[in-house]
Amino acid sequence: MLTGEEKNTAMKTIMRHRFLNSLITTSSGSSLLSLLLIFLITLLAPHAEAFQAKVLPSNIHQGDAFMLRVTGLDTAEPSAVFEKKALHFSKCGKGCFVAIGAVDIKSRPGVYRISLKTGKQKAELRLHVLKSSFKTTHLTLPEEKVTFSPEDLVRINREDDLLDSIWQIESERLWDGSFILPLPNPFSTPFGAKRIINKKTVSLHRGLDIQGKAGEAIQASNRGRVVLTEELFFGGNTLILDHGQGIFTVYMHMSGFNVQPGNIVSKSDVIGFVGSTGRSSGPHLHFGVKVMRVNANPVSIAGLKL
Repeated sequence: MLTGEEKNTAMKTIMRHRFLNSLITTSSGSSLLSLLLIFLITLLAPHAEAFQAKVLPSNIHQGDAFMLRVTGLDTAEPSAVFEKKALHFSKCGKGCFVAIGAVDIKSRPGVYRISLKTGKQKAELRLHVLKSSFKTTHLTLPEEKVTFSPEDLVRINREDDLLDSIWQIESERLWDGSFILPLPNPFSTPFGAKRIINKKTVSLHRGLDIQGKAGEAIQASNRGRVVLTEELFFGGNTLILDHGQGIFTVYMHMSGFNVQPGNIVSKSDVIGFVGSTGRSSGPHLHFGVKVMRVNANPVSIAGLKL
């Protein structure tokens, strides 16, 4: 369907054709001349820039990340809004732009719409969110890790405020290509698992637990800036990388750090080592991903071909 502006352009072109035809006589060469003039006017008339846009993958599960790729653009940089949040685009080649988004783990299954704009053109893309089947796991932890003292609560609230301030950062893109998982080992607790601790406390696992041996090297999931290396109540030795555009990766329960705040690391650089610090029942890595303040399934973002 033509937009109002495209209708006006088409009408002006038709009026030009009629005016020029009225000036052309009916001599033997008039038909050829008329066709030539019409061709030239059509060629020079303003036209909309052709582009293609895709949501990949088009079907995802609750808590998954996705990408929006727009190609065929010569001039205008696209903009898009998903769930009232602006997606951040960056170049992915000539005339190509890409943005990364994520749906919350508690989002309802169904069809979601992404509003896209390139110059004066608008489009609406659809993202299908499927229901996830999250498993339930049972954990046994020391009681002092489950029941919090007043001093613990003060510390927990202070650390929550610190983390919230980090998630607000929206810096320039640093990530380079696809994300990787920081350890090549099996998973012990998947993203989204419902965890029942000491048979009473229930929590939702918003990261991915990866098996590891104490002291095993942990790799950076992508290029980024170190914004936190601190010992936290829940996460123990916790490291956070800012990859730009509101994307962060989180590494918890580490035995030690190999970098410090402010460092720029490359994908696969060793940033620390597996441990069992904080609220942990044994050596492993809790790996988390934040995309514009949404906890995303790390496996899903590692599956995007960026």
